[in-house]
Amino acid sequence: MIRFAKAHAYGNDFLYVLRSEVEGVDVPELARQMCHRTTGIGADGLIVYVPTPAGASMTLVNSDGSRAEVSGNGVRALGALLGLQVSDGPLQLTIQTEGGIKQLTRLERHGNSQLFRAAMGLPAGMHRTQLEAGGETVDGVVLNIGNPQCLLLGPIPDDERFNRLGAALEHHPYFPEGTNVEFVHVESPGQIRIRIWERGCGPTSSSGTGSCASLIAAAAFGGANRDAQVMAPGGTQRVEWTTESVYLTGLAEVLCHGEWLRTLPRG
Repeated sequence: MIRFAKAHAYGNDFLYVLRSEVEGVDVPELARQMCHRTTGIGADGLIVYVPTPAGASMTLVNSDGSRAEVSGNGVRALGALLGLQVSDGPLQLTIQTEGGIKQLTRLERHGNSQLFRAAMGLPAGMHRTQLEAGGETVDGVVLNIGNPQCLLLGPIPDDERFNRLGAALEHHPYFPEGTNVEFVHVESPGQIRIRIWERGCGPTSSSGTGSCASLIAAAAFGGANRDAQVMAPGGTQRVEWTTESVYLTGLAEVLCHGEWLRTLPRG
């Protein structure tokens, strides 16, 4: 038996367990079991964390058992979990991830729902490329914002094209470690609409790093402002791209605490 919490940001949901609870456990298999939508609790990923004096350190395992460097929504939802122990008011948290250190500032709290502005770092390796994927040739923007991203600028695709290209690009040979995929439509300089195919779990309602990457690509190559609203199926977040960092502002909510009773898979 292990104790867990569940939290989400705009429907991008995660399970949280303390590292001390999973010593000797096969964590990738545990993630596959716990995150399963019908035979488990259901989530896009499992986050194993250790509280620190300044916040926490975390590792993220996707719902398919693969590792991910970071999740912007997962970081913010961990902040919401830690923030339950702190009364209303300003809160600063430092979250150590495999994709770098992320700084969180709590702006508001309404019960279990909290609004954070997260400093996500600066993009690296941004370039444009043309790829053969899913039976067609696509023009993509590639960058890293703590994890790999491939952005396709243009109209939001229908379900068939979204699923075909998302799956093909996630595992494209151009990305040996796999990649997250976002379809990005600039509706106006201050408003961007996206659809997300997340590495390791497929379609998701929201993505923090995906929202950041979408704003960066749209501002660099699509005529968007460097401060804009990024609208995903699950909701809208603000992204600001400054010389110091990319900042992601949005809500995160803790949903429940519970106990996982199934026999734990041993590593």
